[in-house]
Amino acid sequence: MNSVFVWFQGFILGVAMAAPVGPIGLLCIRRTLEHGQLLGFATGMGAAVADTIYGAIAAFGVSALLAFLSGHESTFRLVGGLFLLAVAVRTYFKNMAVVGDDSLRDGKTCIGGFMTGLTLTLTNPVTILAFVGLFAGAGVGGKLDFVDAAILVWGVFLGASSWWLTLSSGVALVRHRISDDRLSLINHITAIALAVFGVWAVVSSLL
Repeated sequence: MNSVFVWFQGFILGVAMAAPVGPIGLLCIRRTLEHGQLLGFATGMGAAVADTIYGAIAAFGVSALLAFLSGHESTFRLVGGLFLLAVAVRTYFKNMAVVGDDSLRDGKTCIGGFMTGLTLTLTNPVTILAFVGLFAGAGVGGKLDFVDAAILVWGVFLGASSWWLTLSSGVALVRHRISDDRLSLINHITAIALAVFGVWAVVSSLL
């Protein structure tokens, strides 16, 4: 299989997995608005790494891990939902105001954002099932040798990363045009949306 074509497929699949608006997208937007592009991008990159891990499992056909994740889907969904609810509560009661990027001189803030994105995505095993479906739909499921699978996964990582860079950059361009009152409203709406995602995850895990 042509390596360039495989890489391009991976890139498109990475964008397709990252682009739909969900909890990570909302957090990326919110954190970019408050703290700047660096923190928003770090949050998205956590999700990109998690997408890459799940994409690698699907691409390399690691059947044991796939079976384990599928068999424990409810547990992962419950943990992810509870974590998401905790993030939603913290987000709702946080006082928001646009601050400069100098607030991020301490890299711990960005590491925290990265870990949030990574944890929320890794605790959603639906991601790997989505990758299996997308790979099958793109005609690459189970047809790749080791080299092509690695190229595909690399494309997935770059595609997802490119999406988060684009989103955080776009939001950063308008962040200083938003008043503190509007930012507070956006924060509350984001928290409510995150809570809805969290409740859905918890209820679906129990059912």
